[in-house]
Amino acid sequence: MRRLLVALTLLAATLCSAPALPQARNQLGPLCTTDTTPADKMIDACNKIIALKVFRGEQLATIHFWRAVGWNKKGDYSRVITDATEAIRLQPSQAAYNLRGSAYYDKGDYEIAISDFDDALKLGPPSGTIFHNRGNAWRGKHDYAKAIADYDMAIKADPKSAFSFQNRGISKQALGDLDGALADINQAIRLDPSLPQPLINRTAIWRAKGDLDRAIADGSEAIRLAKDKPPVNIMTPPNSVLISGYTHRALAYEAQGDYARARDDYNATLAIVASDAGSKANQATAKVRLSLVTDAGAPVPRDAPSPTAQPATAPAPQQTGAAPAPAPASAARGVRMALIIGNGAYAHVKALPNPANDARAVARSLRDIGFTVSEGIDLDRAAMQKMTRDFLREAARAQVAVVYYAGHGVQVDGRNYLIPVDVALKPGANMTEAMIDMDTIMAGLDDQVRTNILIFDACRNNPMAQQVASAGTNRGIEGASGLAAPTSLGSGATLGAGTLIAFATAPGQVALDGEGANSPFSAALSRHIGTPGLEVQQMLTRVRAEVVSSTKSKQVPWSNSSLLGEV
Repeated sequence: MRRLLVALTLLAATLCSAPALPQARNQLGPLCTTDTTPADKMIDACNKIIALKVFRGEQLATIHFWRAVGWNKKGDYSRVITDATEAIRLQPSQAAYNLRGSAYYDKGDYEIAISDFDDALKLGPPSGTIFHNRGNAWRGKHDYAKAIADYDMAIKADPKSAFSFQNRGISKQALGDLDGALADINQAIRLDPSLPQPLINRTAIWRAKGDLDRAIADGSEAIRLAKDKPPVNIMTPPNSVLISGYTHRALAYEAQGDYARARDDYNATLAIVASDAGSKANQATAKVRLSLVTDAGAPVPRDAPSPTAQPATAPAPQQTGAAPAPAPASAARGVRMALIIGNGAYAHVKALPNPANDARAVARSLRDIGFTVSEGIDLDRAAMQKMTRDFLREAARAQVAVVYYAGHGVQVDGRNYLIPVDVALKPGANMTEAMIDMDTIMAGLDDQVRTNILIFDACRNNPMAQQVASAGTNRGIEGASGLAAPTSLGSGATLGAGTLIAFATAPGQVALDGEGANSPFSAALSRHIGTPGLEVQQMLTRVRAEVVSSTKSKQVPWSNSSLLGEV
């Protein structure tokens, strides 16, 4: 970004030579157009210059650009976009397109960001900075091959770009190349040992390798550097580095079983003001993880077996009714864990005959292929919430986590909820509080060092006609049938990029409970899930084909994946 700012300093000089009031020429101009000016003073000076109405064209574009820089320092990306757009209208420039693209990136609008970076590169000359920023946007879309190609161009243009080595390493890590990632991150640290960001990324690599002591050491040093030397790059969102540092160190402490220090770091994460999409997603994860470790009690020593641990091939205890569900087994790194819940014996809405059978069949299939399974049947809200929270807490030590739910599910205001057997839907009551929020489960699993597979046979055709109060308005369940497509696989998720979500049918549609002992979807799933050597997305393709055939095209299973390789 520095080369672009140097070019615009020349434009700032032309501003000061333009006919204007002496005050604007001698005082306001430098305050507005100097990147070291504090944000509020920069914005105020630019506002006053614009109010003079003496500048036009390229000079006015320069003022709008610098005011956008001020808004960027404050993390107000909507205003960055407004001012950068006006600058582009008045005089298109690489710098304005780059700044607007970076603001869209920070808002999580990666497609628009890529378009702006494309336009910036068309204006030329080739810029390593813009290749780097476009690489970030490709990485946001989980297109890591294109991201690496852009980082290669950025490094070719500037072999001493620590950030380009760092982000290329992040992309390699996402593709499972931990050694290649470590080499790039180490090079970034050699190029600039004062940067906290590469240390944060190395924290995640050490966690993925199971070296938690090194992960914590790197996280601690990153936090120290972020406090002692806050980032001066205007393209870095405020507080984002410190938020990321606390979050990653907390995850390492949690995986180590040091819940007290994990709680401290999660609290520190939540105490910081977040502005960009990545930081807000980090805080969403921290909020869920904090609640889990707060309930955890005494730390569990690493590699210590849980007294309730079940061998992968042994039947796990089932939970019925309101009985409390036991915590799943503590898992060593590399263990595959599954949470299986089947709710059908509803007390106040239409009962479903098959979810209990479906859950048992899927649980049996997963145990057969080596998963440690926590299984719950016909759970009320208290038992369902406890079982879910116990699983999310223990999943911090897993390499692969599977969540399967069969039963009633509903979407309200675009959010998905899983329904315990004791829920009573009554008009005028805020019934979402009596359900289990799917977004909370997803946030609790948001972690780039684990593969997450979430499967929901939860859009059964249910006749619940009662009203659910949401956002102050009563609306019928049937007005929002089926489940909503989750948004958190896009801009919402930030740490995790290895997640697959599968629904028994398409979003907004209802699935069949089936006339036999199992639903069409779960019957097919339990048959194919244990096929030796079959990659999970190929497995779901076979499930989809079987369901479409058996239901005569009445039901088409749906999935969305950000998996980074074959599972």
